[in-house]
Amino acid sequence: MKICGLRSVEAIDAAVDAGADALGFVFAISPRRVEPDEALRLLGAVPAFVTTVGVFRYPTREEIEAVTARVPLDRVQAEPGRDVLAVVPLERLVPVFHDADDLVTRAVRYREEYGAARPLLLEGPGRGGQGIRPNWTRATALARQGRLVLAGGLDPDTVGEAIDRVRPWGVD
Repeated sequence: MKICGLRSVEAIDAAVDAGADALGFVFAISPRRVEPDEALRLLGAVPAFVTTVGVFRYPTREEIEAVTARVPLDRVQAEPGRDVLAVVPLERLVPVFHDADDLVTRAVRYREEYGAARPLLLEGPGRGGQGIRPNWTRATALARQGRLVLAGGLDPDTVGEAIDRVRPWGVD
């Protein structure tokens, strides 16, 4: 389980106590955005057994390089565009796919080109971080094809149902 948008040591402690395996630090334009210096300070509170993830939204190569040069993140979460694939090694990338009618086709194409063993993160339609859940039927199809991290519209009231219906590898 990954919890994103953490901006305080207290939030990090609460997420770890709740069982989070990964913590996401948002570098995209968002109310939950952190600047690199703030993220660096917060990383000092993250236990070694928890994966740290930099969350970006359609970043440029320069944006990723500026953050990752200063902040020692374990993973980078972003849409797998040309700029991202040029600077983020595949083993560190958490590719983000947004739900749409052509989702399964896009995901299959990505897995064929870059490897089916790597997990994909599925957000709701449009841009992520808005609490909109993806179509769970398409999500289920992706989960059957390979590792899927389900995101979007999940909260304590919906996450159990999402896990039961979609059977994702992880939730965000």
